[in-house]
Amino acid sequence: MKKLLIFISTAFLFGSCVTINQYNRNLTIPKNEEQLKSDIDYTYHQLQQLHPALYWYTSKQTLDFKFDSLKTTINAPMTSNEFYLKISPVVAEVKQGHTRLTPLKKKLKPKEVKAQKKIGPAPLSQFEYEVFDHKLYIVKNNSADSTINIGTELMAVNDNPTGELISKYSKTFASDGYNKTFIERRSGKDFPAFFFYQNGRTDSVRYQLRYNDSIRTVCVKRQIKDNPQKVKKPDTQKTIDKAKQKEEAKKKKLQGYNKETKAYSKSLSFPGKDSTVALLKIRDFSRGDHKKFYKSTFKNLDSLKTQTLIIDLRDNPGGTLADALDLNSYLTDSSFYFTEKSEVVSRTSLLHTNYFRGKPLYTMPLLVAFSPFRLVAMGVKIVKTSKAADGKFYYSFSGTKPNKCKPNHFKGDVYVLINGGSFSAACIVSSNLKGSKRAIFVGEETGGAYNGTVAGQMANLILPESKLPFRIGLAVIKPHYHDGIEGRGIMPDVEIKPTLADRIKGVDPELEWVLRKVTSVGAQ
Repeated sequence: MKKLLIFISTAFLFGSCVTINQYNRNLTIPKNEEQLKSDIDYTYHQLQQLHPALYWYTSKQTLDFKFDSLKTTINAPMTSNEFYLKISPVVAEVKQGHTRLTPLKKKLKPKEVKAQKKIGPAPLSQFEYEVFDHKLYIVKNNSADSTINIGTELMAVNDNPTGELISKYSKTFASDGYNKTFIERRSGKDFPAFFFYQNGRTDSVRYQLRYNDSIRTVCVKRQIKDNPQKVKKPDTQKTIDKAKQKEEAKKKKLQGYNKETKAYSKSLSFPGKDSTVALLKIRDFSRGDHKKFYKSTFKNLDSLKTQTLIIDLRDNPGGTLADALDLNSYLTDSSFYFTEKSEVVSRTSLLHTNYFRGKPLYTMPLLVAFSPFRLVAMGVKIVKTSKAADGKFYYSFSGTKPNKCKPNHFKGDVYVLINGGSFSAACIVSSNLKGSKRAIFVGEETGGAYNGTVAGQMANLILPESKLPFRIGLAVIKPHYHDGIEGRGIMPDVEIKPTLADRIKGVDPELEWVLRKVTSVGAQ
């Protein structure tokens, strides 16, 4: 039995390496014009077959013209990633942020993955960036070079002007609808990815920097992780360390933890002098045990008699509806509807979720073992999809039926901080809070639309010739409350857009406005 397991593991490992080699070769092999045009036809056909609101923001006539025009520009062979820069802006014209193409990235073999984990962050990942007045600035420095000040303009990387990179790649993705705040926020946060798409992995880069009219060039290298020698600890210290690790693991499971950003997905703090004002930071609706976290959090707020709750949804990209719905149930004093029934293309369109595609070879036996349960789930989806009187098909996600408020729901004032990075599920909960007039919104227009998005479940496809990953939203997710302006986000009641000066000073203008407001009201 042991020999059989070793043989199977070796076979899967060998097969995985062969697949990786084939995949990486595909990155540099140009595809001819007919292959690329075939992928264009495939892309538009899949959109027409699977996307339930393809012409929500852009008319069929316009999209037909754009895809036809794209084919006329394909007059020479090109690599898959060169093709990506041609086709992704046309897909972005659908103006649905969940529907997008992504470029190909070089895959690593198991040994390379293991080696990668031992080295530190890449040069560009040692900083955080934002765009102000169409220029890219460093707003956080996590590198070893303390001479690079916050507020320094990053003009070029390895002689590549940052403005050109942002202009090129900001056309490859979309927000929901017509707003521009999402594009601006993501262009800054995703700049390291833009550079990686064009130049690949690098261990050192040259930054051209400008600070206070002084221009200089700095070399930034990959940080190497320290590997301190293990020192034998007393048994008592080992016991303490184990207890801390156990507690930390429990905290990460409850609140969710992002290994890349090294931040908790959900956290509660009290920014004032006492517990009368609480700050609930929700970085995403994807990680953590949301049921236990919200139950514990609002029980705590109730016992502390907290009067004002500030919910920070800035740069929250979304996540599951169940998580957002659970939060909403603690912010209302009556039963409520959270979402409408979701329009889908057909009774079976939600089955296009590609259970096996894109999964590593070594996971296939486990996926096959669980496939019967998958089949049952697929059957349930078909049963839950019904045809309405208007001739369209609808599916009921969580939230379409009346939902009860929680016994210890929050009864005080609620403020919500939003910006262009607030998207998807973060906007569904914001739309309901805005429509029910439960909260005051502070910040800037969200990147996600007030009247809903197309997501719910995703079809993860691969373009046949170029092998570019292609993702399509399969269900229209609309909040219970709507407004009359299509294609715009949730608008703030108090508009505050941070400036470069705010970042240099290290101040949070949106949060500080709320704290001043609450303090002044409390003093009256």
